[in-house]
Amino acid sequence: MQTPDEALAIAAANGDREAFAALLDRHYDRVFALSFRLTGARSEAEDLAQDICCALPAKLASYRQEARFSTWLYRVTVNAAHDRRRRAATRARAADGWGDWEVNRRAGIAEEAEAQDWLSATMARLSPELRDTVALTLGEDLSQREAAEVLGVSEGTIAWRMSEVKKRLRDFARAEGML
Repeated sequence: MQTPDEALAIAAANGDREAFAALLDRHYDRVFALSFRLTGARSEAEDLAQDICCALPAKLASYRQEARFSTWLYRVTVNAAHDRRRRAATRARAADGWGDWEVNRRAGIAEEAEAQDWLSATMARLSPELRDTVALTLGEDLSQREAAEVLGVSEGTIAWRMSEVKKRLRDFARAEGML
């Protein structure tokens, strides 16, 4: 006489390895066949069936004998297939978003490099006094007072030079159609 699935499920839930092996032996082909019908691909069905078999010992604790074991196992298989589809859709959305993010990131880097190149080329067009002032105040983050000490000029001269730099940069940008 063959032990009923329900009795094997209870024994397997309580740690009986032989009962678990008997359940797998009886139902693996059904789980795989349903997995194949749900996924449509052999490799996906194999992965899904393996995932179900690995998770089954923990899931057996939730088996309440309200339905036949095979019915419960079909439900477990369908739920696992649905979970797998949701995870795949989430990964696909994330990959799509990642691609957009990467394209935007690279575009931002290119824009920043272009702006930096323009600024460097434009700064080269300034007089040495203006370049020195910018290098100290913006490049080295010195205060106007500190820059004035380094350059041996008044603080007011530094303020005027920075104002002149801003004016000339705006003029260059307008002339090149950037503003």
